Amino acid sequence: MGKIKYSGVRESKSGRINDLGTTGKEVEENFKKGCLKKADRSFAQGLQCQQINSMAALMSLKDSVFISHSPQGCVGCSIMAVDMYRVGQAHRGIKNIKNPRIIVTNIDQKSVVFGGEQKLRDSVKKAVEQYNPKLAFIYASCASGIIGDDIDAIASDLQQEYPDTIMVPIHCEGFKSKICASGFDAAFLSINKYILKKEKVPKEKGLVNLFAPTTVSFADQKEMERMLSQIGIQVNYIPFYSSLEKIKKIPAAEASTSICKVFADEFMKSLWEDYEIPYSHTVMPIGIRNTDKWYRGIAKVLGKEKEVEEIIAMEHKRIEPLVAEIRERLQGKRVFICGGTGRSFAAAALIDDFGMELVGLETPTYDDDAQVDIEYLNGIHKNFVVDIANMQPFEQANLVKKLKPDAFIGVPEWAAKLGIPTTHVLDGKRPTMGYDGLLYLGNKIADQLQNPGFNVKLAKHVKLPYKDSWYEENAFKYIEGGV
Repeated sequence: MGKIKYSGVRESKSGRINDLGTTGKEVEENFKKGCLKKADRSFAQGLQCQQINSMAALMSLKDSVFISHSPQGCVGCSIMAVDMYRVGQAHRGIKNIKNPRIIVTNIDQKSVVFGGEQKLRDSVKKAVEQYNPKLAFIYASCASGIIGDDIDAIASDLQQEYPDTIMVPIHCEGFKSKICASGFDAAFLSINKYILKKEKVPKEKGLVNLFAPTTVSFADQKEMERMLSQIGIQVNYIPFYSSLEKIKKIPAAEASTSICKVFADEFMKSLWEDYEIPYSHTVMPIGIRNTDKWYRGIAKVLGKEKEVEEIIAMEHKRIEPLVAEIRERLQGKRVFICGGTGRSFAAAALIDDFGMELVGLETPTYDDDAQVDIEYLNGIHKNFVVDIANMQPFEQANLVKKLKPDAFIGVPEWAAKLGIPTTHVLDGKRPTMGYDGLLYLGNKIADQLQNPGFNVKLAKHVKLPYKDSWYEENAFKYIEGGV
């Protein structure tokens, strides 16, 4: 019987929960018992779409165009990735800053009734003729998937007409998965199928694939490269600010690792299956514990355990006195954390470095990896709320209002309007990772607590769109099923 290939839909694998409201202790115990069941919300306020993640993952690739076969609104959220791309260019010393080449086919009512394939064909041809790219990524959407437009056939036809441009169709229809990280998998599956094509290439000694999402700053990239170079690793940093040539070097690597376990974990498994590239499946390197764990993970794959322990000891000697100074500023402060599955749990471990107390954690998905982190966190913190939610700000506002944390770490808009001091954990503009990022992030949290004036004034002049009665309700009243 042949091996079943991964479909790119994360719900296809057991043990992944999307909707849940509970506590750290309860979720740990129920997951161990196998009692967590998939639930749903009878009311939901927004949902991050996997198409946006597919686009954001590749948007900074050189010599590329991006054709979204969708209505115009589907690419609205790409503005965040566009901003990251532009800022990243400035940080890398590029003077003539460019926007990514994004084209939308603008599916409308007529397209839904009669089909939109001709629109897509014309759009791809115009994009290739105008920009002469090496790569043309063609993204499906909910609308194009529902009406059944065949993006694969169109890509195949146009590949014959434009042999110098690699056509890469990506099936990231939003309705396929409620776990937005499935969008990353859809992009990587297409890269494997249409660019790498399971072709074996000679290995390059010391070369390691380092997969990084758009939210990783240039400062964090340099910190990761610095750390890896200390154990003799040459980094193939992909796909952010990458190129076709660097993508094609993926199979030449001796090993792979990722800055975010959610971003490329499934792809690294595929690279092991198709190219026998071993990989380190660890954690996002935020905070001392997680940075050590991430560093040791890739070192073990390469047989460099002795070297890495010597470096870790030196790094600890350097930073621990500085961490102690930050701890004096943050000791005992209560914090609520919201972020992607990898980053939120990493940030929750980080606050123990500074003696802070976790009161609430919001994250999009719960799985085996999250269980490991929850067991660790439950050993540190007495009790905290867990909200498994893909962008449900009405629940977050309710919880933050009730819990009244001293600080909020995460995507800060909603908490900032409640007057809470906030620190952005998805900061693609400043360092947050590794040993140096730890110091910056800790000082930034302390500075926000010391000077919360902006958020306090913001709360006086901005009202969130919720009635006062909502804040008295159970934040999880709309979650149905589950435990």
